[in-house]
Amino acid sequence: MTVLVTGGLGYIGSHTAVELIQAGYRPVILDNLSNSREEVLDQIEKITETRPKLYIKDLVDFGDVMRVFEKENVEAVIHFAALKAVGESVSMPLEYYFNNMVGALNLLKAMKEFNVNKFVFSSSATVYGNPATNPILEDFPLSATNPYGSTKLMIEDVLRDTCEADSNLNVAILRYFNPIGAHKSGLIGEMPTGTPNNLMPYITKVATGELEYLEVFGADYDTHDGTGIRDYIHVVDLSDGHLKALEKLKTDPGLVTYNLGTGRGYSVLELVENFKKTTGVNIQYKIGKRRPGDATTCYANSDLAKRDLGWEAKYDIGEMCEDSWRWEQNSVMLDK
Repeated sequence: MTVLVTGGLGYIGSHTAVELIQAGYRPVILDNLSNSREEVLDQIEKITETRPKLYIKDLVDFGDVMRVFEKENVEAVIHFAALKAVGESVSMPLEYYFNNMVGALNLLKAMKEFNVNKFVFSSSATVYGNPATNPILEDFPLSATNPYGSTKLMIEDVLRDTCEADSNLNVAILRYFNPIGAHKSGLIGEMPTGTPNNLMPYITKVATGELEYLEVFGADYDTHDGTGIRDYIHVVDLSDGHLKALEKLKTDPGLVTYNLGTGRGYSVLELVENFKKTTGVNIQYKIGKRRPGDATTCYANSDLAKRDLGWEAKYDIGEMCEDSWRWEQNSVMLDK
């Protein structure tokens, strides 16, 4: 089966491309390289001995999208490509709404044109806003505390409405929590082209000495140590969830929605301490102001994914830290 992977050179997309190849699928990657590097394709090939077809295109250009569908016999789509920084979305809302919404709509229009009816959507726990209780279930009320989360929620609404109108369309909405870690080979991992958006790259860059200290965004939250609590999930576990969702779509379920998380929340300072314990490297940090749009506590109940997909997270927090550190040390050498 040929699977179009948008944003397939990015952090989660590249790991999913590897898992797809190893499971016998043929991924075709569409990426505009806005927050990724073409060299990742070489790393995917080293791991899998297969080089996926790459189209350097932008989803906001409908002509570009159509040309990919015209050239490839796409049978399913996994959609990662999006702007994704919570803080940046607060200061650049128009850019986020335009890029994320237009890209998704163009993709769905092309799918309809070419009768492609399997779509896995990379959503986010941000659609739960600031949940009243934890762990979070799929039927919790939906809201958003920032423009990035709003784009994910709006695309979910589009998918719900589209599936209601088209009984042939099969969609898996995957609301995942906070991916960290890297492939065990150390050949691919999180490699943002600009300022990192996520916590772990900051921690690892402090560990290498590239950054002097980690800025912790707020220590006055209503948590045991004052710092925000998140459900950190290994990126390989997350990628496996996309393959399980793709298998589910082959049964024509219509629209299905799953949380992908570990069910265990760690505070920022707990993650720092686990990194230190696993690697032996001390992480200097300073407490800063809260970041706009951040929720206090957020961790998943993923029982539905376990029951329905046969999926559950396998990697623990120590392995996540260990793999992140291995990748950071390798990526420093790759940059030289």
